[in-house]
Amino acid sequence: MVHYPAPRMDTEPVVPDSTPHALPGPVRWLPLAAARPSMSPAWRRWVGSRDSLTLRLTEAGRPRPFQVQLLDQRTGTPRRDEAQALALPPGRQAWLREVALCLGESPWVVARSVAPLEGLPAHDLEHLGKRSLGSWLFRQPDLERGEIEVTRAPAGFHPDRGPWGRRSVFRHGDFRVLVQEWFLDAMADDLGLPSR
Repeated sequence: MVHYPAPRMDTEPVVPDSTPHALPGPVRWLPLAAARPSMSPAWRRWVGSRDSLTLRLTEAGRPRPFQVQLLDQRTGTPRRDEAQALALPPGRQAWLREVALCLGESPWVVARSVAPLEGLPAHDLEHLGKRSLGSWLFRQPDLERGEIEVTRAPAGFHPDRGPWGRRSVFRHGDFRVLVQEWFLDAMADDLGLPSR
């Protein structure tokens, strides 16, 4: 079993859920099938895709370069809906990572990943830096992806808004991670996608 090291002193401190700076309360998630009637075919292709979002964004955004902006990475307390998705007891600490996936300087997607500390491949994840989590995940031969759920609620950790968010749990051996991705209005505008 891998033991995740204590947070380094140069990282942002853990923000308790009760402070004004914490993320809003639990997000309401629905199965993808329940949202399909209100989702355009163009968005269904993006939100319902089960392959690497990093590769899809890179291809769709050419010739602009794809880059990851690391917003936060730390050990902290997940929101209640995140803990439930991972079957974590309330208050259990987890690895948290928030990024913006950008084409050029424009954020198209913001993502928040949550992983239990038990089974965490700390060496691999601690050094992701400005690489996407997907660039590591989709290289794992035994990767399994759970069902996709969707929301219209905003990300809560980034000021930009968008039409849809999605999440699913990935499993690789003893490691599991909840990956939540919100598609932003800038992406819709740049690609000429409908509002929903």
